[in-house]
Amino acid sequence: MQNRKLNPKLLWMQFEDVLAPRLGLTVKERAVYSYLLRHSLVVGKLRLQFAVMSLARTLGISIGPVRQAVRRLDELGTLRVLKRSKTGHLAEMRLPEKIRAIRPGRNGATLARGATGAAGEPPASALEATDFLKTWALRKSIHDRERGACFYCLRRTPANVHGLDHVVPRVRFGRNSYRNLVSCCLECNSRKGDRAAPDFLRTLYRLGRLTAAELDGRLRALKGLAAGKLRPALPENGK
Repeated sequence: MQNRKLNPKLLWMQFEDVLAPRLGLTVKERAVYSYLLRHSLVVGKLRLQFAVMSLARTLGISIGPVRQAVRRLDELGTLRVLKRSKTGHLAEMRLPEKIRAIRPGRNGATLARGATGAAGEPPASALEATDFLKTWALRKSIHDRERGACFYCLRRTPANVHGLDHVVPRVRFGRNSYRNLVSCCLECNSRKGDRAAPDFLRTLYRLGRLTAAELDGRLRALKGLAAGKLRPALPENGK
């Protein structure tokens, strides 16, 4: 990888025409990925060490959005955070063609041709770019994924007393992604508020609302959710 000579023009086309639109990257996420790519693979380095504070200062962006951008880029597989410490992050970067969510589909479209894959877009890429609060059908797909049970307390309640909750609250830059939205009862939605989901689950355990085994299962489910393993079924035409 370190010795591979990159084609800057092709790399830019892959980024602008395929990677960014398919994954629904925000302007800040684009800026962070571009900067990290420029100082790693483009100069022949697979890994790089960086501090979020310094990166934010260089890009002229607040620390919070930069930290959230790094976290989401890691979730999407555009980079892999190998280590976090007080001195910064150690990350392994990935070229657009190596990112799993946008690999070519069965129709044979390839990144090398700059294809967008509109007809044969891989399901993963469609999911990553979707705002699941946008339509009633998309919101319903999150409820259907949980099969009528509250993601947090596991209670089954009527549909009219269920809501959608941002695992990472919007005030902390939580997105409307399927990785960050869960169906839950209104009681849990109200009780959780802006608390971290793992802390809220432990509170439910202390209150006797979850058994030890259920708590362990919910914590594993949270990790699976963030990793993109709990995928809802996209409604036809996304409507």
